Amino acid sequence: MRILLGITGGIAAYKAAGLLRALAELGHDVTALPTQNALRFIGEATLEALSGKNIDSELYADVASVRHVQLGQEADMVVIAPATAAFLGRYAAGIADDLLLNAILASDADVAVVPAMHTEMWQNEATVSNVELLRSRGIRVMEPASGRLTGEDSGPGRLPEVEEIIDFLFANSPLAGMTVTVTAGGTREPIDDVRYIGNRSSGKMGIELAKAARDLGAKVKLIACNLSNTPKGMTVVHVEDVGQLDKELEQASDVLVMAAAVSDYRVGNRYSGKLSRSPVPELKLTATPDLLAKYTDKNPESVAIGFALIDDSQDLVEVAREKLRSKKAKAIVGNRASTLDRDDTSVQFVTENDSAEISGTKQEVARAIMSRVAAEMYV
Repeated sequence: MRILLGITGGIAAYKAAGLLRALAELGHDVTALPTQNALRFIGEATLEALSGKNIDSELYADVASVRHVQLGQEADMVVIAPATAAFLGRYAAGIADDLLLNAILASDADVAVVPAMHTEMWQNEATVSNVELLRSRGIRVMEPASGRLTGEDSGPGRLPEVEEIIDFLFANSPLAGMTVTVTAGGTREPIDDVRYIGNRSSGKMGIELAKAARDLGAKVKLIACNLSNTPKGMTVVHVEDVGQLDKELEQASDVLVMAAAVSDYRVGNRYSGKLSRSPVPELKLTATPDLLAKYTDKNPESVAIGFALIDDSQDLVEVAREKLRSKKAKAIVGNRASTLDRDDTSVQFVTENDSAEISGTKQEVARAIMSRVAAEMYV
């Protein structure tokens, strides 16, 4: 998820570094946007090191690229932490007098505000009114924590701990509290100690599905079949063949997305060592178990989503629906063999009573699929 992290000028600004790090470690693409007053409390170098991006809070810098609008339009979520009383007042009044407020007003993303200030300022009638107004507009405002403030003061107004802020940010996500297992990549069935039967799966779609589930608030387990580059913010288990994958699927989850390309056959007479070129060996293939059907039989309460790669000459929806019934899945995502190795794709999301075409980049399609999966959780 692309998160714009706004930081305003209060003493708690230094704590934004911990929030920035935590969001990045969860795999989110975070852009830090401090106000010029915030930079009195936390340095640009710290924010640049943690985000890996240049920091520029100047409203009139890079005007040609319309950055004050672009920053807001590119964000999937806007978070302001800490948010001062002065910021709340300007935001409630719609005053865009700096780069941060311009970006927020130009964005249609979900906005979450995490205030931090002295108790008297938080309880002041003006602040209370501004918070009520923002909430009435759909802005999520987190209640500050109680505790030690600047100096000897103590009371409500303290910036909550990072873990509490993250829980607040994703509490309303469609898959919050859900466990989602995603399989990605392609299995390899060994012929001997160096050769294998494999497939052309890149794992790109499975990885994007895992990221989309993570961004919707799920606790994700990614079972990576022969993949080296995997995303952050989830549990990753590496496997090679069908047997290892089967073992990892013994643990049930609320949702299973079976996106990996699983071999239909394994070598029944696997050789030890390395086969020589001559004489030519005769391979005896045996069928591998249908892992999705096995999983749904064992875990009927789980929402299972299968994938089916269908020949261009076949009726995609008809074949997908046949697999849906035979595997007892909630939905089958059908795609054509011609889409292999492409960055963009077109799939059919097929359920018992409906089908919908989803097209776009693999990231866009993955997000649309997981949104539909989230909707299926409440059917």
